[in-house]
Amino acid sequence: MIDFKKYDIENPQVWSQFKRFAFEAKEKGFNNYSAKGIFELIRWHTGVKGTGNYKLCNNYTPDYARKMMREHPEFEGFFRVKQLKAKRS
Repeated sequence: MIDFKKYDIENPQVWSQFKRFAFEAKEKGFNNYSAKGIFELIRWHTGVKGTGNYKLCNNYTPDYARKMMREHPEFEGFFRVKQLKAKRS
């Protein structure tokens, strides 16, 4: 399995769609939303595919949520994520 940073670099279309659906949820008035739900929207309602054996790699769902909250401070707390016990790549 490849690490998140590499997956993210190789699949900018996933990040683009993740942001799209996160902003749409926020604009609709949601205070919290599911990163997994966003992945399912990408999977079922777009033609976006990532590298690997599956259309999208679910292993990176929390990484995209953390990236969204890190890069867009207005999303801090929008996704509920567990505290990391170990550093992830």
